Amino acid sequence: MDTSALTRSFTLALPDWIEHELADVPQVLPGHEERMALVHRLAARTFREGGGGPFAALVADSTTGEVLSVGVNVVLASGISAGHAEVTALALAQARTRSWDLGADGARRELVVNWRPCAQCYGATLWSGVRTLVVAGSGPELEEITGFDEGPVREDWAEQFEARGIAVVSDVLRDQALAVYRDYAAHVAATGAVVYNARGGAPTP
Repeated sequence: MDTSALTRSFTLALPDWIEHELADVPQVLPGHEERMALVHRLAARTFREGGGGPFAALVADSTTGEVLSVGVNVVLASGISAGHAEVTALALAQARTRSWDLGADGARRELVVNWRPCAQCYGATLWSGVRTLVVAGSGPELEEITGFDEGPVREDWAEQFEARGIAVVSDVLRDQALAVYRDYAAHVAATGAVVYNARGGAPTP
């Protein structure tokens, strides 16, 4: 095999506008609602900037409220299907702490995201080491409003997290999340933006 033809690395990077968007945000956000409000703010901007879908996430220290990382969906910007907000936020937090386990040495860190994780991000969250998952909501509304395929997620998804020592906090600023999704749907209708389901969501032939 000619290994010179193989790609040996890839990058998932936050967009340049993140720096400006976070300029007025304190390093410490003391409560779940404050953290989720920032997630919604980032989600509302990322699709308008063309980077990906209306999704954002952050990792915070559950005890102090310090924000360790933020992530937005960068699938369209990067051309990499794994570039979801949760994956980006978790990976950046792991890079910052230099550990694949965000719960190492008794650390209590949480992932805050603007809906229940999709099939991909469900696994990423399970193995990340976070001790809490904070979501704006769950249920069919996301797929119904946006047209995204979130994949096969178990009905007992929250219980599976809890069984692995990951507390789940639900329905934090839920209405605001749905408002962002409706804005996204209107944006798609007006601009023809891509709702990126592989093979258009169709089954494999």
